[in-house]
Amino acid sequence: MSEPAVHAIVLAAGEAQRFGSPKQLARIGDRPLLPLAVSRAVQVAGHAVTVVLGAYATELTPALRHASVGLAINRNWREGISSSIRAGLAQVPGSADAVLIMLADQPDVTHDDLARLTGAWRAQPEWIAAASFGGIVGAPAIFPRWCFGDLQQLQGDRGARVILQRHMERVIRVTMPSAAIDIDTPEDLLAREEAHRAAIPAPLTQDPQQNVAAPSVPESLTLAPDDAS
Repeated sequence: MSEPAVHAIVLAAGEAQRFGSPKQLARIGDRPLLPLAVSRAVQVAGHAVTVVLGAYATELTPALRHASVGLAINRNWREGISSSIRAGLAQVPGSADAVLIMLADQPDVTHDDLARLTGAWRAQPEWIAAASFGGIVGAPAIFPRWCFGDLQQLQGDRGARVILQRHMERVIRVTMPSAAIDIDTPEDLLAREEAHRAAIPAPLTQDPQQNVAAPSVPESLTLAPDDAS
């Protein structure tokens, strides 16, 4: 018996007004945010991936030219995130048992995080599986087909977290601290870079007198997430 099939929807249609430019192209290391998120979606969903573009569709499309994924252009992106979810769902084939809704601006959500999420869902495919971080349950999240009607009825700038709250008794919570980090402003990006630099152990400095190693002490950082579902 084949395992349940999941189709990934990567939401990247927003105007990024607070960032001041297409944040989907902001670089995380040597890669822009959007291709990074798409590559991780492909790792767990194969070619069953749809990327929803909107405000910067013209600018972002070239960044995906090497990705074997589907594109959905949300011309109603000003309505908010619900319109992007609906645009993505319209591209999901009937063979999909669930959708994985991802945000393009969560750079620290790794392939391993998504693999744990999909594994938890496949163990109970009639349940929703969602990331749990900082007391919040949100994206990335996997919604079985019975949720599609609810998702299609979302309106305005209200994300899928509304559906999670509605069906909380059927939600598998997957601990995922990395999902707490999202990039909304240039300051968020700078804070993340500084935190990652601080977390990398510095080379040991040898004291020639005492021959005692003096490692650097990393700083800690917590970024409070906003409603990114």
